[in-house]
Amino acid sequence: MGDRWSLLIVRDMMLGDARSFAALQKSHEGIATNVLADRLRKLTAEDIISAAPDPLDRRKRIYRLTAKGIALAPVLTELVLWAAAHEETGRQALIREMRGNKREFLARITRRWEKTP
Repeated sequence: MGDRWSLLIVRDMMLGDARSFAALQKSHEGIATNVLADRLRKLTAEDIISAAPDPLDRRKRIYRLTAKGIALAPVLTELVLWAAAHEETGRQALIREMRGNKREFLARITRRWEKTP
């Protein structure tokens, strides 16, 4: 988790619901395909995410947050709120939701990922 890209991958999975290589590659930060593949391998090895074959196309992988990855939600939420306090963001609705009831926001994130197969 010590690099910029790993945190952004977890952010996009947690807050943007990205679950495939293609969806993660669409991040507006513009991660290179080789860097994305490397970070996905590292995050899987660290048990922050898991990977399984896509049931519709077995050549592709579907990624999901593990319990360890879900546990990053409070930290990630605080980082997003800190960033929003210091720069413009196009995700004002998300920021308002986080600020409005942080405990409920985190509970929804946790429930969503815990029930995802």
